[in-house]
Amino acid sequence: MNLRHILFVPAALAAAGAGFAADRLTVTVTHNLDAARPSETIAIPWTEVNRVLPGALLQHIEVKDAAGRVLPYQVTNVAPQAKDPKNVGIAYGDLIFQHNFAAGEKKATFTVEKIEAMAPPFPSKVSARYIQERLDDFAWENDKVAHRTYGPALAAPAPEGSGKEVLVTSGMDIWHKRVAYPIVDRWYNKGHDHYHHDEGEGMDMYNVGKSRGAGGTGIWDGGTLFTSLNYAKWKVIANGPVRAIFELNYDAWDAAGTKVSEVKRFTVDAGHYFDQIESTFTFTGPQQLTAAVGLNKTPADKGQEAVITPSTVPADRAMLQWVEQKSNGAFGTAIIVPTAEEKGYAEDKLNQLMLAKVVSGQPLRYYVGSGWTRGGDFATSEDWKKYVSAHAARVRAPVSVTLGASK
Repeated sequence: MNLRHILFVPAALAAAGAGFAADRLTVTVTHNLDAARPSETIAIPWTEVNRVLPGALLQHIEVKDAAGRVLPYQVTNVAPQAKDPKNVGIAYGDLIFQHNFAAGEKKATFTVEKIEAMAPPFPSKVSARYIQERLDDFAWENDKVAHRTYGPALAAPAPEGSGKEVLVTSGMDIWHKRVAYPIVDRWYNKGHDHYHHDEGEGMDMYNVGKSRGAGGTGIWDGGTLFTSLNYAKWKVIANGPVRAIFELNYDAWDAAGTKVSEVKRFTVDAGHYFDQIESTFTFTGPQQLTAAVGLNKTPADKGQEAVITPSTVPADRAMLQWVEQKSNGAFGTAIIVPTAEEKGYAEDKLNQLMLAKVVSGQPLRYYVGSGWTRGGDFATSEDWKKYVSAHAARVRAPVSVTLGASK
């Protein structure tokens, strides 16, 4: 997740650029929470790696923890067509890896070194892709949970006699997993009538329809929610093994007389039940609008006789649901909107909503998550509430990263 603030050590890095031949980049990560922080993602701008280790290449580096263990890592590529004649990693974005902070562990150190050998690829725990074979779906997952949303082909009218499904919505779907390995390709391969049943790996049991689903957005005018159509364009920016980043573009729609368009940037990290989303709304006229992030009021499949318990935690800027079902287990959903007003809650016929002011061109950052009893980590609603609260605490107290150079 984007849960970090990077603090540099000018003296150490300046020394590296003034004739000091460093053998390794040292990374010190600290935080101030007493609780554990599993799968904490650490991101370092490649410009800082290259400053200490000139000429470093993504396939010829090694990241180690304090015990000397080699860690899986990822280097994002933000400009794939960039020329790099001086071999300084112009196209690279961030070096990314993870650490599991135990309860009470508030400091961890790592090293990044150049190596002669070829660094092997690491198994990916995240994925994001356009699903051409299923009416322009876009799906993403990590080792905990999967999601999808819907593209223009699904919204298009059905040719007469075709039987094509038609759904016009910018809501977000959830696929609940009970395995850590990737399932999106397998489920699309086996098809609709299979992945809507739990055949051992999990299932698609979440209902979206015309609602916001889990984390869809809109513009709220105090009584009516104005929403976009299905996404219009997609772009994958990074795709594992630790983090996936992608964007979905939504064409302009009318929000009570104001034309609004939206770009959503998703950050999906391994080991988390929450994804980070940054929604950037573009509009002219008003200085600000009220954006809404929603949860579907009726998220369970038909026939499940679901008992849905919604709740809000204003101190965490969070809204939750716990959904007990007849035969499919129970699941929780939640959204965290750090910039929401303390009493920024509303609802319409289909959705429970969290509200936050937005300015044109400036992103609204929020988090969307879900967990299932059959997934193994949540047995009760209290388990889910504790997890959501812990994640909100991590959002409020990001890690700090200090960089240095050493022999």
